[in-house]
Amino acid sequence: MEEHLTVGRVAELAGVTVRTLHHYDEIGLLRPSARTVAGYRAYSAGDVERLREVLAYRRLGFGLREIADLVDDPATNTVAHLRRLRGLLLEQRDRAAAMVTAIDGELQARAKGMRTSPEEQLKMFGAQLYDAIGSAYPATRRTEPRIAARIWDALGDARTVLNVGAGTGSYEPPDRDVTAVEPSAVMRALRPAEAAPCVAAAAANLPFGDRSFDAAMAVSTVHHWPDPVAGLREMKRVARRVVVLTYDAGNTGRHDRFWLTRDYLPEFAELLVGWPSLADLTRAIAGRAEPVLIPWDCADGFFEAYWRRPEAYLDEHVRRAVSVWTRVGPQAEQRAVDRLRDDLSAGRWAERNRDLVALDAAELGLRLLIA
Repeated sequence: MEEHLTVGRVAELAGVTVRTLHHYDEIGLLRPSARTVAGYRAYSAGDVERLREVLAYRRLGFGLREIADLVDDPATNTVAHLRRLRGLLLEQRDRAAAMVTAIDGELQARAKGMRTSPEEQLKMFGAQLYDAIGSAYPATRRTEPRIAARIWDALGDARTVLNVGAGTGSYEPPDRDVTAVEPSAVMRALRPAEAAPCVAAAAANLPFGDRSFDAAMAVSTVHHWPDPVAGLREMKRVARRVVVLTYDAGNTGRHDRFWLTRDYLPEFAELLVGWPSLADLTRAIAGRAEPVLIPWDCADGFFEAYWRRPEAYLDEHVRRAVSVWTRVGPQAEQRAVDRLRDDLSAGRWAERNRDLVALDAAELGLRLLIA
């Protein structure tokens, strides 16, 4: 890249107008900091890096004031911005995949001569489609008491607990003073009336002072965060103890052990590309990792929960409460479900996985991080 780029050249490369760049300059969002040999203002490499972040946030729908706050955050470096943008783009992809699924359903209905009601159409194609997927959570995502016992024991003698990425409130200890943090308005609305008070905030920017809580917990949520390491560091900042239930994404043996990803959904491995290693996550809180076995009759319907109950994965309601299915896309999902249904019917699944019947619990990569 040229050492300095003129306004015209930057506009051409970025696909924006010179007028847009002048506006960014006028409001102080992005001011060219260099000069050409002829004395004209120009963009340095650092200016271009900032412009990339501005345009990325802009195209994700952020307002200019919000963008200014994001790019001027002194606690966020370039790598953190890239991770955050990657997470936001994945979320946008999930929204698009959910919309495609909705359209496919509408097309199938119309091909059969069926018409959906106005209410169903609005529910299916509304602006809050992706959040609406969360409405499936209460039906299948609930507290598994054996896993909860591990989490609550790890909280030790903590009396005040911050639950980060709290969702609908599963695993919140009933005998502690809990404060919840959840960015999704739909998830917050699905919390029971008796649940802990919930603050609208993201993990990477917790609105609390240092050591405000005895402990901070996060359950099956870190994989949704744009910057997991930053979020974990924030938890470490606001609490003296940190407890996190997550997965060992770098454990390739996990993919081979779990028949669903091994035999039916190889696309799952692609979702883990770029995901921080277990060592990175553990290091972020200066803690340790302990394996958590998944009971065969696990009450919490997360992705691996039905490892000994394969028929459950044929249930649309079960799949809709797990983000993995939306992220791999409708074609991969349908192919996996069809193959699994055929194998169950023909007895092939039972033959390949006959050893599972004797197991009461399975080790499939679930980890409890404690600091």
